[in-house]
Amino acid sequence: MARVRAAGPGAPGHASGGADVAAGVRIAHRAGTGPDDRADVAIVGGGIIGLAIAWELVRSGRSVRVIDPHPARGATYAAAGMLAPASEFHYGEEHALTLGLAAAERYPAFVDTLPEAGAAGFEPAPTLVVGVDDADRAVLADLAAAQARLGLDVAPIGTRDARRLEPLLGPRVGAAYLIDGDHRVDPRALAAVLRDAIHGEQADAIVAATARRVLRDARGAALGVELADGGRIAASEVVVANALGAARLAALPEHVLRPVHGDILRLRAPEALRPLLTATVRGLVRGAPVYLVPRRDGTVVLGATQREHGGPVISAGGVHALLRDARELLPAVDELELVDAVARSRPATPDHVPLVGRVGPGLLVATGTHRNGVLLAPLIAELCRELVEGAELSAWPMLRPDRFAPASATARSAIGSGPVASHLTRSEEHA
Repeated sequence: MARVRAAGPGAPGHASGGADVAAGVRIAHRAGTGPDDRADVAIVGGGIIGLAIAWELVRSGRSVRVIDPHPARGATYAAAGMLAPASEFHYGEEHALTLGLAAAERYPAFVDTLPEAGAAGFEPAPTLVVGVDDADRAVLADLAAAQARLGLDVAPIGTRDARRLEPLLGPRVGAAYLIDGDHRVDPRALAAVLRDAIHGEQADAIVAATARRVLRDARGAALGVELADGGRIAASEVVVANALGAARLAALPEHVLRPVHGDILRLRAPEALRPLLTATVRGLVRGAPVYLVPRRDGTVVLGATQREHGGPVISAGGVHALLRDARELLPAVDELELVDAVARSRPATPDHVPLVGRVGPGLLVATGTHRNGVLLAPLIAELCRELVEGAELSAWPMLRPDRFAPASATARSAIGSGPVASHLTRSEEHA
């Protein structure tokens, strides 16, 4: 029987389902970073958001330092990589939909900027949404009507046509919708390609270290980042993009970010069953959502549970539920090898819209992406570059990082003194 290596937050797992981002990537280990280390922009957080921001800034001619003790081993390592603004739509989340559509539109061009674009795992394959019982079919029909009202291209298809597209669908599948515009990418592969691209331009850009605090002058303006080992990196701008760690490091109000934990599995199909799927398959099984995202190497990503208790540890009940529901959609799941189980936490805001913007002189924040970090990476990277260049994000008011701050703090932000200014000197959280 094959051993499955489970991966919690402190034990990165084996993952044959995607490129291992640690393989072949050079990282500057900063055990003795000197006080004179300097870059135009210091980015705290080396997940997909931080790496995308860094690449955008490198392409604009700026020097960067990406500070993270374990780059791309957090939520990025677990993510399935669905670029799916239409099928991810939830009632009441129109702002998230607007952002998702804008980001999805940018994805092909963003990937094409990478020297090894073909290795990034981007696939413009469609998404097939299916349901099992009568209640599932009713929910999907209502959702499709709402999606149509918003102008989304969601096409109902018969189950016979669905099985022509995906012959291994189970007999209980009774409703199907095809979404041609929802695509996918392999986040582990994309992170590896981004890191190689950044390193190819700036050899010392990726700094394997923990950020202790943002350095500030007497006026509260950011001057750089102090590392846990005492080293310092001076920078004209600091971007805090380290997911949940951004709350204190960027001095955000305590209630703004919360962790949403989830389990995700990776399985490998035997040669006789390949290709297992060509489309991404998302389904409802007696009201529970489940998805299967195929990879080019014959593996499939199965996810994902969602809970706000218990921490980022693999849940036996969660793993059982994923496998149980997936085999309703695709009975061949029983024949797959379970190669990886991962639990991670995603940073969520109260309205499930990210926080992107300036929180003080020389200090930006980019976090709160919830389940859409991979999707939103190109858009957030572009917006952060524009902020560094002095632009205002007037076209994206839903992203304002001070939108949850007390009214008095928001008023101070409007006149340039920075949101939640009374908190700015108390940023001591580790990345």
